[in-house]
Amino acid sequence: MNVIIDLCVVPLGVGVSVSRYVAACQDVIEKAGLTHQMHAYGTNIEGPWDEVFAAVKACHEAVHALGAPRITTTMKVGTRIDQTQSMDDKVRSVNEKRGRA
Repeated sequence: MNVIIDLCVVPLGVGVSVSRYVAACQDVIEKAGLTHQMHAYGTNIEGPWDEVFAAVKACHEAVHALGAPRITTTMKVGTRIDQTQSMDDKVRSVNEKRGRA
């Protein structure tokens, strides 16, 4: 089953700037070969369920390895079995309805 998630990994106890930790997580996702798009407060990721959630686990491991003693993560998770739909498909559908195809 494919899944699209919106992932936000927040290291705690590391100070105000977290871009170093975000970069490490982005590297993990990229190395996993998953389709993804970073945005200002997280990353959208799509792919097979097990691969996506393995990448989430690997993100936690990478952020802890950089010295973060604690992590809080929020996720929105969506699956669809009636048709195949990518992140790009979802955005394109809304843009078409707005006359911005």
